[in-house]
Amino acid sequence: MEKTVTYLEMTAREELKPGRVVPALEVRREEGLTALARSVQARVGAAHGWRSSTRSDQEWQDLAMAHPRRQYWLIRLAGETAGIVALEPQPGGDVEIRTFGLLPQYVGQGLGGHALTLALRQAWATEPLEAAAVRRVWLHTSSNDHPGALLNYQRRGLRVYRTEVEE
Repeated sequence: MEKTVTYLEMTAREELKPGRVVPALEVRREEGLTALARSVQARVGAAHGWRSSTRSDQEWQDLAMAHPRRQYWLIRLAGETAGIVALEPQPGGDVEIRTFGLLPQYVGQGLGGHALTLALRQAWATEPLEAAAVRRVWLHTSSNDHPGALLNYQRRGLRVYRTEVEE
């Protein structure tokens, strides 16, 4: 099945256009790739065919070993886990948002804009790798992801810099 992959970036913290504030929404860091982080990522990705939805325990362990700098942040609404963000600092001051998504029961409640705002703020606050400061935050999305994902990314100030069609 053909899908379109869109790559987006933000090159200055000031480019962030915050979403509507949801006071009870926050992000909290997990200490590594915990069982809860794996479970949330798998449940978020199941609706979109993400690889995380079918990973074995060994594959999760291999992922954690291969990406020791990756940070996992739970999106929480009034103390309840609502989604996940995974950030990965890269050489030269880039930070990739590897994962961003809400659990199915929280989709459609107007949380995505503020959740992405919090994720982007955290990405900009991440300790840079081999650079004095974070110089760019980037991510990719595909046509298999939530239909509102690309628009949310663009509304928060991320710009498309590449599009690919994969079969």
